[in-house]
Amino acid sequence: MIHRGNLRRVFGASVVVTLVAALLAFYVADRAGAGATRCQQHRVDARERASIVTGEGEQVLVIGDSWSVGLGQEDLGVSWPDRLPGRVHVAGFSGSGFSASASSCGHVSFHARAAAAVAVVRPRLVVVEGGLNDFDRTDAAIERGFRSLMGDLVAEHVVVVGPAAAPSRAAAIPRVDAVLARLCAEYGVPYIPTDDLDLDYLDDDLHLTEDGHAEFGDAVAERIAAVDPARPAVLLP
Repeated sequence: MIHRGNLRRVFGASVVVTLVAALLAFYVADRAGAGATRCQQHRVDARERASIVTGEGEQVLVIGDSWSVGLGQEDLGVSWPDRLPGRVHVAGFSGSGFSASASSCGHVSFHARAAAAVAVVRPRLVVVEGGLNDFDRTDAAIERGFRSLMGDLVAEHVVVVGPAAAPSRAAAIPRVDAVLARLCAEYGVPYIPTDDLDLDYLDDDLHLTEDGHAEFGDAVAERIAAVDPARPAVLLP
């Protein structure tokens, strides 16, 4: 059972250094045509957020997108994972998703980053958060990425947190939500929908304000507490 500690930041731990180094291995090449400056900034933000560990207790790993990183915040440490109980590590990358092609910044999908992060953190719980960046990907692409990710996490206790209805992408959320819910049921891992949440967004109608992060994080923490994280089923081809 994960106990909520006093949320505070811990810098300089060797596990953080190793996690950052492991994550960097997957942030090496931009896809042709991607904005180098944008992708480089995403890498900088990912490294900074990975260096911030909040809370106390059992190890928790959040694998996610810009919401987990805190894109748009002056202080990345206020992103929603800091509301979770436990000693929380974040392996996030802005623009990434379940599908391999969600991001144009190279191999940064959840699957591409999961194994390295798990090997370093050795978490008691893995929380996968995303789906907003899969809004224009096909069901098949989302499914392929999801199945690869579950293979990476087969030995871990997992919870999947679906996308909220960010105004700029709200029309696509029901489809993505349905795909993720179906796959989670197939693998026997809890799925936490968040499309019912009324959150506070920045002017881009995609990313959260600081208050929005607090609202989202508190809701996710409450909903995780009400489910039993599970190891993904091993499915025959």
